[in-house]
Amino acid sequence: MPGIKDFRDKVVVITGAGSGIGRATAMAFSAEGANVVIADIRGDRLAETAQDIEKLGGKALTREVDVADKSQVEEFARFVIEKYGQVDILYNNAGVGVGGPVEKISLEDWEWIVRVNFWGVIYGVHYFLPYMIERRYGHIVNTASGAGLVALPVLSAYTSTKFAVVGFSEAIRAELRRYGIGVTAICPGIINTNIVEDGRAYLNEESKVKQEDMVEFYRKRGWPPERVARAVLKGVRKNKAVVPVGPETWIGWYIKRLSLTLSNAQMAFMARRSL
Repeated sequence: MPGIKDFRDKVVVITGAGSGIGRATAMAFSAEGANVVIADIRGDRLAETAQDIEKLGGKALTREVDVADKSQVEEFARFVIEKYGQVDILYNNAGVGVGGPVEKISLEDWEWIVRVNFWGVIYGVHYFLPYMIERRYGHIVNTASGAGLVALPVLSAYTSTKFAVVGFSEAIRAELRRYGIGVTAICPGIINTNIVEDGRAYLNEESKVKQEDMVEFYRKRGWPPERVARAVLKGVRKNKAVVPVGPETWIGWYIKRLSLTLSNAQMAFMARRSL
């Protein structure tokens, strides 16, 4: 099934668009002539994204939305349809991070990250999909992670949600093909975004790795979010199932597919270096 080649005048909905990957992707779609509708839990960041888009000659509709709240996502879907009458591309991008040894992660943090990272994706698909099925047209993009392809120690909560997103995306991709709807899971590696700084971490006591160290590492070594934005647009155009982004993601994924023993040894080494 072919992807969507031309984004001009398409209605593109993006969550988590206040910063990082969401902001970069909103700007990329807008530059292609799309009508972007952007959402984020942070209204101040959302306004900045809209201003950036307007500076480049585009225009964005904004909506403050907590994707972990199904009533807000349902209302958001109605808002988009009332404004445009359709949705062509849905990008479930909003996400959060929790890091630390599994014994230190509270149930409250587990519930928080699952609500945002996984239920947020489910809510987005649930409330926007009927409009796509009605037209038998569209594309869904879900932000997973390289950690959704290869498990990472000290990120058990984050990894669990991202594995869920990849599995969910692959399953509904097979189902929705009959409606002419494509589905892509984007799996970025180390990207320079706010996810570590905004996340919840338990790495500041006896752990060898500190949260402030990780924040600095992502700032210095992370790929720019524009790299992911380009991968998103390419994934939609080519109707790709899974799109790893960054050499670290590709290498880890290939090692796991080549040898689970080698992949497990790599994870054990990472755990020793981190804990």
